[in-house]
Amino acid sequence: MSNVEVIAIPSMYPGGLEANRSGHFGRCDVFTLVSVNNGEVQSVRTVANAEHSEGGCLVPVQILQQAGATSLVVAGIGMRPRIGFAQAGIEVLVGPGDTVGEVIAAYQDNQVRPIADSDLCGGGHGH
Repeated sequence: MSNVEVIAIPSMYPGGLEANRSGHFGRCDVFTLVSVNNGEVQSVRTVANAEHSEGGCLVPVQILQQAGATSLVVAGIGMRPRIGFAQAGIEVLVGPGDTVGEVIAAYQDNQVRPIADSDLCGGGHGH
């Protein structure tokens, strides 16, 4: 039985497994999407983030929903996009890693967890 997950990670340009993870969710250059099937990386692709504008923190929700993301691993995120992702059925997780590849390794090693209220940002600095 196939268990494909599409994990999105906010990334610095150009994205990919070697790219640095972006600590600022809303202002990342791209999202790297990693398809994992039964724990093994199957494919890696990127989608551009939209320019962050007032009220634009929900645009990435639409981008990632259209791209087929099933989960998002962040360093931090605000309440509005967190709610938007929940409504879109995309699980928001938090975990370690400086590069996209390190984040995926942490995901595979069960070192990520659902984001808690204490992890949320108050806004103003672009997560």
